[in-house]
This record gives sequence, structure tokens and C-alpha cells, in this order.
Amino acid sequence: MSESNWTDAIVGERMAVDQQFAAEVRESPFSNQEWGLIMTAAEFEIADADDPDAARIVPETAKVAGIMPEVEKMGGAMGGPGGPAGDRGGDDDGGMFSSVKKGLGLGGGDDGSDRLEDAEALLEQYARTLQEHLVEQGRWEQVRIAYQE
Repeated sequence: MSESNWTDAIVGERMAVDQQFAAEVRESPFSNQEWGLIMTAAEFEIADADDPDAARIVPETAKVAGIMPEVEKMGGAMGGPGGPAGDRGGDDDGGMFSSVKKGLGLGGGDDGSDRLEDAEALLEQYARTLQEHLVEQGRWEQVRIAYQE
């Protein structure tokens, strides 16, 4: 199934998750505007959709790297917290986002790759939150099966 068909079917759930996820975005190194741009470049798919026990929502982040220069421009233009874009949030900021990055084995590298890794880690966290929400709402199995069609 195409990404837009199955995600269009869960627009209401995504809106609820977006509201719920606002706290994670505030704790991240991205502004709301930067996160919005990142989300426009991200696509989601269901890995292992044919296996009910292993199926999971995963972000496809190939296009995210291409928009990161625009994200950097937004941060610089907005006078983002902490100075240059690469200085916002880091591996040693001690926050929840650092814990998530460390748990996923991400971090290190130069400033540009750190920002991309931050975006990818936050997208992974969003995908898990979305799947958890679908499970709680009793929609996960229906969505998983629809994705396969």
C-alpha cells in the first residue's frame, strides 16, 4: 500500500499523537517550525507488516537529509537557543532526548550529522508513539493489514 493511503486513514490518530508528542519536541533540539519541516520530509512505513508480532511503524528518512540545510537556516534565522544550530541539544545535554539517542545508539559525529541523527532519533520516537497510540485505540491490527493491501 502506498504511504499516503494508509496514513490518510489514520489522520485523526496522527493529530492526537502530534499533540501528545509536543512535549518531546520541546525537549528536543528542534523548534516547532523545524520539526514541522522535518515531518514534511519524513514518510512512514510498516516494517514486517506480514508478521503481527514483529510489525512496527518505521520512518523512512531518506528525504530528511535533503531538507536539513533548510532546517539549519530556520534555526539561524530564528536565533535559536544555544547559539549555532549544531550547539542546540547535544549528546551531553542530560535531557530526555539524549537518553533516547543513547538508547538508540546514536550521537557523535560533526554538527550537521548530529542534527540529522537528532531528527532521525526523534522520528523513530514519533513512530513508536504513533504505533502505541494505534494499539491503545484498537486500530493497530486494522492499519497493519490495510498496509499490506
